[in-house]
Amino acid sequence: MGDPCTESNSMAESDSKPPSASKNGKGEGGSGHSFFTWFMVLALLGVWTSVAVVWFELVDYDDVLARAKEFRYNISEVLQGKLGAYDADGDGDFDVEDAKVLLGLKEKPAILVERRAEPDSLVEEPEAEPEPEVVEEMIQPSHAEEAAWPFPDPVEEEPVVLEEVEPEGEEEPVEDEAAPEIEISEEQVEEAQVDWESELEGEPEVAEAEESAPAEEDEDDSLSEDAGENQDTASVPEGDDDEDHTEDAIDTVGEIVEEAVPEETEELDHEELLEVDQGDEPTREDENPQEAEEEPAPAEDQPVEKVLVTAEAAQEQKPKEKVKKKKKPKLLNKFDKTIKAEIDAAEKLRKKGKVEEALRAFESLVQRYPQSPRSRYGKAQSEDDLAEKVRSNEVLLKAINTYREVAELPDPPADLVKTTLKRRAERQQFLGRMRGALATLEWLVQLFPEDISLKNDLGVGFLLMGDNKNAKRVYEEVLAVAPNDGFAKVHYGFILKSDNMIAESIPFLREGLQTGDPGTDDGRFYFHLGDALQRVGDSSAYEWYELGHQRGHFASVWQRSLYNVDGLKAQPWWTPRETTYTDLVKALEKNWKTIRDEALSVMDPGRGLFVPEDENLREKGQWGQFTLWQQGKKVEKSCRSVPKTCALLERYPEATGCKRGQIKYSVMQPGTHVWPHTGPTNCRLRMHLGLVIPANGCQIRCTNQTRAWEEGKVLIFDDSFEHEVWQDASSYRLIFIVDVWHPELTQYQRQTLSPI
Repeated sequence: MGDPCTESNSMAESDSKPPSASKNGKGEGGSGHSFFTWFMVLALLGVWTSVAVVWFELVDYDDVLARAKEFRYNISEVLQGKLGAYDADGDGDFDVEDAKVLLGLKEKPAILVERRAEPDSLVEEPEAEPEPEVVEEMIQPSHAEEAAWPFPDPVEEEPVVLEEVEPEGEEEPVEDEAAPEIEISEEQVEEAQVDWESELEGEPEVAEAEESAPAEEDEDDSLSEDAGENQDTASVPEGDDDEDHTEDAIDTVGEIVEEAVPEETEELDHEELLEVDQGDEPTREDENPQEAEEEPAPAEDQPVEKVLVTAEAAQEQKPKEKVKKKKKPKLLNKFDKTIKAEIDAAEKLRKKGKVEEALRAFESLVQRYPQSPRSRYGKAQSEDDLAEKVRSNEVLLKAINTYREVAELPDPPADLVKTTLKRRAERQQFLGRMRGALATLEWLVQLFPEDISLKNDLGVGFLLMGDNKNAKRVYEEVLAVAPNDGFAKVHYGFILKSDNMIAESIPFLREGLQTGDPGTDDGRFYFHLGDALQRVGDSSAYEWYELGHQRGHFASVWQRSLYNVDGLKAQPWWTPRETTYTDLVKALEKNWKTIRDEALSVMDPGRGLFVPEDENLREKGQWGQFTLWQQGKKVEKSCRSVPKTCALLERYPEATGCKRGQIKYSVMQPGTHVWPHTGPTNCRLRMHLGLVIPANGCQIRCTNQTRAWEEGKVLIFDDSFEHEVWQDASSYRLIFIVDVWHPELTQYQRQTLSPI
């Protein structure tokens, strides 16, 4: 750029009488030759100015045009505003004098320098002007715009948005630099805000529902306040120290009835929580088939997977429509609507976790309005919450009684009665009061005989009582009026298989799983369907096991235990060193003859100490067992018959303290075959000490590896993997079984895990 300046100066100096030029380039008293010289100077200056504009990218015309198109600005106004940024002499436009200043031919006016004293770097280095890019970043993403607008309680309403805005921010530079360049009207700002909010919402229907909710002045408002806490109260505590049986009961309920509850949103009420298993959880059921389809599966898995995907695809839209059309339960009668403000105030305390204050507020309402069902229901909920907070069965019993009082009032809404009694049955089951829970469920069915979901719940109640006969009757009634009800089908198939009706159970289990209905996606149903198929010789069993693994119910096709601790080392066969229990193994192998002799002394069938296996694992033959420890508890009567063996084992708490295992003798007669099966948990390893082993014909398979026992030697395997036994020898086989904790379990886990 220095060349044209030098050339123009030299040309001016060549004239002996240089005229004084005015601003417009005309000479005051020079000749025609001087006029031509200045004409050439101006021409060259214009050319080099254009070169400078393009070379240093002082104006990004593509950006200007794109911005003008996006915001519907007039193109001339945008260009004028863009070039106005380079108005160096402060006269309001971009002309030759401005170019001179930018090219260094002329100094910037003092007034303008003072006015732009803050961005000094921008004046000294115009080629690095960042203003156009900053404006673009502010306009297009809309993040900075939202951060700058005043929203009420922004952290609570959209916390994720605020977290996303911060890293992309630099809002302050954007506002300071962009403001003088382009003025955005308020209408455009509001429009951009609406577009950004709608993009974040993702689901217009949900947003509209939330916006319209405050306008409603009926009983639905009360439900929305009730619903928030029900998810929390529905989460079952681990159990009280004096109620061991309670924990087992809840485990059973959790697998069959309540497994899907945590997938629901936090705004569900007790009624909706309990109805989840019957028809209100489409999200999980819709997503899982896709996951199963996307994951790679062995070739033999494809037929069953295609059947399942097809069957579930037919049901895909049905659950979603139910959720959209479902109305909130009406929990207020006419009288409760008149005191709605007082009820809402008390409910607000409960939702905020101020349980004691909420309980006092609802007790006051019940005293003043004893015929108010909603006030009494709030009292029951508060007692329920308090019981969970202080871990008190006594307080929970008060809540159970108050729930009953709600249903017995003269004018409670039907939806409130249903919600109340469902919650009452659930809490009774939690306390292990199965008979009381069953009576509550039968009461519900009498009040609402057309509600299929309540009958399904009643069937589960009978199963928890061990009353398969009445459970079977209930599900037969359901299938008579709703033959395609998947929940009833899988439970009915489960009952048939428990009754050893293997072939008859298969179609119910298979068709129930294929429906994809809520409550059917349970590992037990995949487990029992695969097991039934194996027993009838159908190789598709492993296809269902694979699908169960893909759905997250099994650790693998081989390892199908259902009560597991994640992260434990998993392999079918173990060495003594791998278990870290080498001392126990050495003691067993060293004293194997003593252990054998005591076993032989109690094998007399007349004494009745060996009892037949009762888990329905045998295809044929005879298999007897004599138990010394069960679930970590010593069987004193048995140990009196084999005192030396029990005294030896007392030294090894990893075995005697294993609450998820057994210590027992096992005798198997010739001609016995044990079906392929898996143990219930991955928390234990199983040791087999050979005592009396025939020379040939006795084998055990774990996964795809088959081994044989040896007298005086210990085999160790993880029985959560599939295993199978054959006894084809000519005489009996006698072994000693010792279960031990998985070596990777911590001491705390060993103390707190529930017995199995």
